[in-house]
Amino acid sequence: MASTSTYLNFPRNTEEVFSFYKSIFGGEFFGKPMRFGDIPPMEGMPPIAEEDKNLIMHIELAIVGGHMLMGTDAPESFGFHVNFGNNVHINLQPDTREETKKLFDALSDGGKVSMPLQDMFWGDYYGSCTDKFGVNWMFNCGEKNN
Repeated sequence: MASTSTYLNFPRNTEEVFSFYKSIFGGEFFGKPMRFGDIPPMEGMPPIAEEDKNLIMHIELAIVGGHMLMGTDAPESFGFHVNFGNNVHINLQPDTREETKKLFDALSDGGKVSMPLQDMFWGDYYGSCTDKFGVNWMFNCGEKNN
């Protein structure tokens, strides 16, 4: 089922932030938090620095009304520089790859593609962009390519 969530980036303290949010909203994290050390080695990519391996790559917590709050650490060793304004993304999870591409193409038109749509190691069709008004968007579609 399609959904929308909010995705937050932090400079190395995502675990602390989400523990704080969990203490306020209650509940449990959805699944086990994924860490950068869980990323399988990929051809052409440098190895992950030891000091980054325990950082959070992805974490999810349901908050008010079932809205999903998601987050990640954004280590500078990956080329990230977290500033207020680039630390929040609207995450769209359309039902189909076709709808994902349509929305991605429309929102990135006149903006900037930060990651083209592609199949990712976690199994989803993923991409990200900033629209022409400076709003950050992420797309995550679980429909498999036929």
